[in-house]
Amino acid sequence: MARRRNEEQAAMPDGQTMEQEQPLEQEQPESRGGQFATAQQGAQAAMLEAMGNQMAGAATVQARRVEAVGVDQIREALLQLNRYKQGKAMLDQRIVDNEKWYRMRHWETLRRAGGDVEPVSGWLFNALANKHADSMDNYPTCTVQGREQTDEEEAKRLSSILPVVLDQCEFEAVYDAEQDYKLKFGAGCYGVFWDSGKLNGLGDISIRSIDILNLFWEPGVTDIQDSRNLFYVTMVDNDTLTEQYPELGDRVGDKSFTVAEYSYEDNVDTRDKTTVIDWYYKRRRNGKTVLHYCKFTGDTVLFASENEPEYAERGWYDHGLYPFHIDSLFRVAGSPCGFGYIDVGKSAQEYIDRGNQAVLQNMLANARPRHFIRNDGSVNETEYADMRNDFIHVDGNLGEDSIKPVNGKVLNGIYVTVLNNKIDELKEVTGNRDISTGGTSSGVTAASAIAAMQEAGSKLSRDSNKSSHRVFRKVCLMVIELIRQFYDLPRQFRITGPQGEAEYVAYSNAGLQPQQQGAAFGVDMGYRLPVFDISVSSEKASPYSRLSQNEMAMNFYSAGFFNPAMADQALACLDMMDFDRKAKVVQRIQQNQMMYQMQQAAMMAAMGPVQDTAEAPTGGGSTESSGGESSITKNARERVANSTAPG
Repeated sequence: MARRRNEEQAAMPDGQTMEQEQPLEQEQPESRGGQFATAQQGAQAAMLEAMGNQMAGAATVQARRVEAVGVDQIREALLQLNRYKQGKAMLDQRIVDNEKWYRMRHWETLRRAGGDVEPVSGWLFNALANKHADSMDNYPTCTVQGREQTDEEEAKRLSSILPVVLDQCEFEAVYDAEQDYKLKFGAGCYGVFWDSGKLNGLGDISIRSIDILNLFWEPGVTDIQDSRNLFYVTMVDNDTLTEQYPELGDRVGDKSFTVAEYSYEDNVDTRDKTTVIDWYYKRRRNGKTVLHYCKFTGDTVLFASENEPEYAERGWYDHGLYPFHIDSLFRVAGSPCGFGYIDVGKSAQEYIDRGNQAVLQNMLANARPRHFIRNDGSVNETEYADMRNDFIHVDGNLGEDSIKPVNGKVLNGIYVTVLNNKIDELKEVTGNRDISTGGTSSGVTAASAIAAMQEAGSKLSRDSNKSSHRVFRKVCLMVIELIRQFYDLPRQFRITGPQGEAEYVAYSNAGLQPQQQGAAFGVDMGYRLPVFDISVSSEKASPYSRLSQNEMAMNFYSAGFFNPAMADQALACLDMMDFDRKAKVVQRIQQNQMMYQMQQAAMMAAMGPVQDTAEAPTGGGSTESSGGESSITKNARERVANSTAPG
């Protein structure tokens, strides 16, 4: 309406407004009342003119916002995207090749012309499977801690709510897929988004594992948050895209930009799909960095946050970060991605398989006899090759040189030794020694020794898990920021209480909003935004971890740590120790000590009146003798003396 009003005013002569065009009433004689009415009409006209100018200005701003992202900006973004694609071409090819190695189809990259034997062994796959099992045994959990004392209650509520939110996102399955991707290709990626379609339109947080082949960033950066732009490319069905964006019409099916593809088992048909690009970019607004989001296909804008008035200045997400977090394994310079165990072990795996190929070819050559036959020989070759024939026909005399067996060459044992050394090399470079998988060396039989060797052999896994936990911390912080932005309405959660019981609570983002700090010395202190830290720990799901913790608890019990009378000694000993959940053990011992002291004080208070009553005088007489000794004590001493005196 404002835009139409502005256009109508622009069509009128200069200096004339819609209000001025209206016929005026007949002028009244000049009087005080008439002057007042004239002044009032002038004020109304000025007010209407000011409102019209304001609405025209708003319409101009709105038009400028609509044009913030258009066809020209999309074409420029596509040029950037193609440059980013060229920058990570080698990474994409390495990921595709590593997928073949993981699926033990690497002979497709090693194959040469000919029909040679192509054996595959699972040494490298076994190393990856064991590393993945270690990652799942150390599945992370989080505890929220407030940076200020006033935020501790909110931090406790978040500590109970956050695991439920992650569970609703099926984060364990996402973590499983991300760790698998990380071990194979050297980096995994999380995507943390707000999905407005979840919960029947109420919206909720969504966490997904991202295929790095579909993610494109500025070449040369080591942190994707430093990239000027970030692109995420997906393939969407044409009919689905048309349902969501009816204005597209027949402009679906664009595949002007393609990504690298895996070697699929199935025949993947993309003829009825459209390439859709999510473009994230950062801009400076009012002294802070805001994140904007644009979805487009071809040169058609489907959605642009910068074109929307409510997001133009605020940005798409309030946290201002790209909603992606990369978890790299072995880092390299100039890239947010690293290299994985397949890159480390595929050289040894290649020669293991080539060695197996040579050994098997030698075995087949010696196990199946071959013969030299003269062209003019008298032996019927067909009958000779058929083992079912009892008789073989010959023409003329059978000479010794008519047919002669090929003498095979026995393989030297050194080659088998080299092959075994390559297997040991693969185990060594991947940190997958026999002791890590439950095997034992000769002479090691004690359970404690085996457990100690297994713990020492898992250093590489612990290092990888710490890296994953650091990224998990960033994911949790981003989830908290999305809760702060979108959880306006109370939501119901079933949480686990202190004693393991189920509790039902309602939670919203009211406690996460900026809080008034009041005034100090007459100066308004403004608002304070609650900020939280995340403490990450492992669930310790492995049987060895549970066994060791249970054994440690039994040792504490046997040593008397839970005896209240020995609380001071137990606390002194615990002060020199370091183990998981140490604070809970110290707290329990202190509680036992306090209860014991209270019981002792109560007993002393109860025994005081009893003793006073026993020592009180009876019958009005004195209980003390002339020597100051109590009569009760004196009588008792005399009875003992009489009973022990002879005869």
